[in-house]
Amino acid sequence: MNDSNNNIKFNYLYRDAGNFKEFNDVVFTNKHSNSLLEIEMAIKNNLIEGEFFIPEKWNIPRLSFGYFSPGLDHDYHEFESVELTDENPTENIDISTFLMLISKGG
Repeated sequence: MNDSNNNIKFNYLYRDAGNFKEFNDVVFTNKHSNSLLEIEMAIKNNLIEGEFFIPEKWNIPRLSFGYFSPGLDHDYHEFESVELTDENPTENIDISTFLMLISKGG
């Protein structure tokens, strides 16, 4: 059984060129009890320009406003933070697997 107090919430957002924002999070298990600092550093080491990622490459949900505006929309999402949570996982992989995926250019 998973110790749900040890789950990791990955918070992120999409900001279009008009500065309109949409926020989301995904929750991973943390079976190996990785520290928040370790997780955050691994994520930051794999961000584009230290801030951005493309959600499809990281296998997490893409955010949008329900329509595509060529002048405002793009692929980049922003990493916001990670935190411990007692929420149930929303993803089928552990945070360690997620970190391995993104480190391989996923």
